[in-house]
Amino acid sequence: MTFLPITTYDELDDAAKAASDHQVEAHGGRITNMKATLLSHVPSFTAYMEWYTLRDELAPFIGERAVSLFSYAISEENDCLVCSVFFRKVLIDSGENVDNPQVTETEQLLMDWGRLIARDPHHIPDEMYTRLEAAFSPKLRVILVAFAGQMVATNLVNMVGRVPLDEVLYEYRKPGDTRTEG
Repeated sequence: MTFLPITTYDELDDAAKAASDHQVEAHGGRITNMKATLLSHVPSFTAYMEWYTLRDELAPFIGERAVSLFSYAISEENDCLVCSVFFRKVLIDSGENVDNPQVTETEQLLMDWGRLIARDPHHIPDEMYTRLEAAFSPKLRVILVAFAGQMVATNLVNMVGRVPLDEVLYEYRKPGDTRTEG
């Protein structure tokens, strides 16, 4: 059962409607269950939508695919149903074999790091830091860490808030996974 309320557009005040409209205009897509949940408090919604700002800054450096793989690795390791299935959809719709992706060295590095961030950020091996320093500039590492933090925070909202999986994502769940709640 959902812990946080999911608002409908008609229930939103003018500021929330404006934030919703801006999000759809700026980034396309639709208002997901998570976004509808956050729209009940516009400052929270605005803070979490900064994920898109960081994504847009990362993509020119590492590519949209790498951003999606990094996000998927974090979300999958966190066992966040909503986010992991969302990124499964993004990857599958782009033609990816999400269960056995053919990745570049950089994409593999990001996926490995994403899993470590989600699993145990206190014990990321020094060797991983050495590889990351060799692969990414200091500024890009700042953006990557901030982006990963936003991804983990988004996972948290969905899991702790018990945000239900959007029905349009049901078919993208892993085979045998019948869960519908984050």
